[in-house]
Amino acid sequence: MRIRTTVAVVSGALALSALAIPASQASPASPSRGDFPVSDRYGFPAEQRAGLPKAGQRSLAAKAAVPVISKIVINGGKPIVVGTTNSKKVTISVTATDDSGIDGFSTIIWRGASPEDPIWAFYQNEESATCKAAGATTSTCSLTVTVPSEQLINEDATTWKVGAWVTSKDGEDTKIDASGTVKIQRASKLTVDAAPEPVKKNGTVTITGKLSRANWETGLYAGYSTQSVILQFRKPTTTAYTNVKGVKTSTTGALKTTNKATVDGYYRWSFVGTATTPAINVAGDYVDVK
Repeated sequence: MRIRTTVAVVSGALALSALAIPASQASPASPSRGDFPVSDRYGFPAEQRAGLPKAGQRSLAAKAAVPVISKIVINGGKPIVVGTTNSKKVTISVTATDDSGIDGFSTIIWRGASPEDPIWAFYQNEESATCKAAGATTSTCSLTVTVPSEQLINEDATTWKVGAWVTSKDGEDTKIDASGTVKIQRASKLTVDAAPEPVKKNGTVTITGKLSRANWETGLYAGYSTQSVILQFRKPTTTAYTNVKGVKTSTTGALKTTNKATVDGYYRWSFVGTATTPAINVAGDYVDVK
């Protein structure tokens, strides 16, 4: 079972040296859930961090404008769905404008009080972003962040903040710690079985199944209890399913109901999802009516 341990905040030279390898890039042997680098510079390489102006040090004579972030897209606008044994690599893109042009972009996925004092955080994989200019002043820059299942615990199935830090070619920067949000969800599974096959016309079909979801702390899938699931049916001559009835899962995630058999067709379960678990439709099970 994975256990969350106390997070120690590193500082000074140690904090800067820890940035050399983002948490999401660490080797399988390290770090543990409660042992990761903390930074107020996200994933910028050391030379870029050293070049960024400190608070109060910007040239008043230059009167340079800071970059303006106009758009951030996280994982194509979809939740990050993670199973029990996989890592999910997601792309984060930011569009920003500055009169001198955009030089770089850094990002972080985090939750807690702040990126400097997070409950947990995932850092970018690359040292520098890939930027595509849309003109002299505007660029869209992209980075990837990896979310591994072995670093998640079940309470992490919630909404995370996404930070964006953009630098301009004239040395100005804009940092928005919560430039966007994204849900991290526990992957779901659904099964179905309709019997008997075949069945006499007007006879009774029994439809069973199970709804389960990833338990990140055990590395297994466990039944998702007392959830509303819809039984659906379609004829072989159509691709569209229609709702038959709603059924709640048992305490173990099991599903069971009956239906009168009048025509051949496919039965399936459909789960609409929750905030922590994504929607899922199982492939239909065909029943031949004699």
